[in-house]
Amino acid sequence: MHGTHDDTASAERTDETPHEGTALLSKSQHHRYTEGLELEDEDLDANESDLLLARTASHSEASGLAPQSLESSMLRGRRYSKGSGRCPSTTRGSEDLEAVAESSSSSRTDVEAALAGQYSPREYLIDTNRRQFWLIFASIMSTFFIACFDGTIMASSHPVITSYFHSSNSASWLSTAFLLTSTSVQPMVGRFSDTIGRKSPYLVTMGIFAAATAWCALAQSMTSFIIARAVCGLGAGGMMSLGSIIISDLVDISRRGTYQSYANVVYGLASASGAAFGGLMADTLGWRWEFGVQVFPLLISLVICVFTIPKDLGLYVDRESFFQAMKAFDFSGSGCLTMSTTFLILGLNLGGNVLPWSHPFIIASLVVSAIFFPMFLYAESLAKRPIMPLHLLWHSPRANIIMSNFIASFLLNAILFNIPLFFQAVLLTTATESGLLLVVPSTVSSVIGTLTGLLITWTRRLKWPLWLGSLLYLFGIIVLAGMRRGWPIWAYLLCLVPSSMGQGFQFPGTFIAVLAVSEQEEQAVVTSTLALWRALGSVLGIACSSLVVQNALLVYLDAYVQLDPADGRNGEWKKGIIEKVRSSVEVVAGLESNVREQVVLSYEAAIRLTFWCCVGFAVVSVLLIAPVKLPRLGARK
Repeated sequence: MHGTHDDTASAERTDETPHEGTALLSKSQHHRYTEGLELEDEDLDANESDLLLARTASHSEASGLAPQSLESSMLRGRRYSKGSGRCPSTTRGSEDLEAVAESSSSSRTDVEAALAGQYSPREYLIDTNRRQFWLIFASIMSTFFIACFDGTIMASSHPVITSYFHSSNSASWLSTAFLLTSTSVQPMVGRFSDTIGRKSPYLVTMGIFAAATAWCALAQSMTSFIIARAVCGLGAGGMMSLGSIIISDLVDISRRGTYQSYANVVYGLASASGAAFGGLMADTLGWRWEFGVQVFPLLISLVICVFTIPKDLGLYVDRESFFQAMKAFDFSGSGCLTMSTTFLILGLNLGGNVLPWSHPFIIASLVVSAIFFPMFLYAESLAKRPIMPLHLLWHSPRANIIMSNFIASFLLNAILFNIPLFFQAVLLTTATESGLLLVVPSTVSSVIGTLTGLLITWTRRLKWPLWLGSLLYLFGIIVLAGMRRGWPIWAYLLCLVPSSMGQGFQFPGTFIAVLAVSEQEEQAVVTSTLALWRALGSVLGIACSSLVVQNALLVYLDAYVQLDPADGRNGEWKKGIIEKVRSSVEVVAGLESNVREQVVLSYEAAIRLTFWCCVGFAVVSVLLIAPVKLPRLGARK
């Protein structure tokens, strides 16, 4: 339904029963909808059919719209892009009565089909042909591949790049600069695209990413390269966020899981390609070509999107000019959010790595972040078009889903940070060997993520991936906390499987679920909010787990490393050993056997304690998911 009725229905609905067309149902049928179940096949009696048609006609009359079919048995109040042809307007008055009767008959048929659970949603949400859609989708997937490939080769090649510029001590700034800008820009571009459409900001961010990537390839100093990576983050953050939003604008939510599976395949291939060819390209062609080869595919995708993406895609309100959009933009909220996230990332990324936690800059950064976050919340409560509507964070089910996604990201990055440390400091493997061991869990998560999207489309159920994901994360963290030395390698890889499966279930599941319980016109702001909290979870997962490991390691080293004055192992010697093994795990393998045993015990205990701390977060995630009620996406035909 549209017009005045839409606004009223949208205001009255709760997130826990987001079902389309419930105003047309009898009281008993509506009760079954609120349970999140499909209606059973049943015939409408004549009186109920007449009542349904009368309501349909009256709502259409009020908004100037002809009677039309229910688009989904899941959602209500879902609106579609202007000019999409989904809601054709008509003029009544002297219209031919046969046309009205035919339209009413069609509406009745669709209502009955929806009630019987046999309605098949339209494949695309805009008027387009299959060729145009797949050109758009393929271009978006190519940008996803390049952005993921870029991140993977950056992780493997940064020692080569920093050594080339003789600035190894600046390595942490490469990831920090990218993370700062990509995290800050995501909520802004999502909200901004709601007023001027998706196409312009998407093309601009893609162009920025292409130009910044070329800049990385041509950089002549470390400072220039770091600035280029910051600009890359600006483009990549907007490009990735808007790419996901555009797919949601094009594809019905009941089919969204299938296309999310395609995206998961692309992520897996890009990660594998970056890991496989990143070092090879750096050794053969030189590190500059790692960035140079990305530019041409980006430009091809840019040209395709210029001619294929509709100008009005994503416009659910009247189009505004750039200056009108800027006038109504939430500058106070975006400014406070940028300050809060920037200083939080600076403090957590540099603290304990580049600077000690007691350094004035680290303390000041965390204090500034803590001051600006409440200011951001206050600004959002007053904003006309907030970049992060607060009801997303206060009300179930979306608040539960977003926070569970945040915790999943926290746990994922805590695991990815500490498992290589366990392999190298406890099992005494090399960095190359530990990297190869991580290929197995990465493959598992990619395969499960792909299957999750397909199974959501097939089953039409949304909660099971969230349940499985959160429970497997909890079980997986407990298993990791129980690892001991002396096991065969396959046993350690087996220990990584449950949490990797949890990742594969939870990330696609939360993304599709939060979209499913949101209005179509909210897709952009919901997607960018989810991405922001996922990014914050990544930063906090690494920083907090590092904080626990380093402080626990200090305590355990002090307890386990024994003095032996007869061999010259006095207090100064012990202090020197502790400083060495905390600063570099490569030192551990070269220590004397008895001292090495003591250090290995210390690392093992510190990492185990960190995983046990993560168990608490995993429990919270399970508790957040438990009360969530989600609808089905509609019955399979």
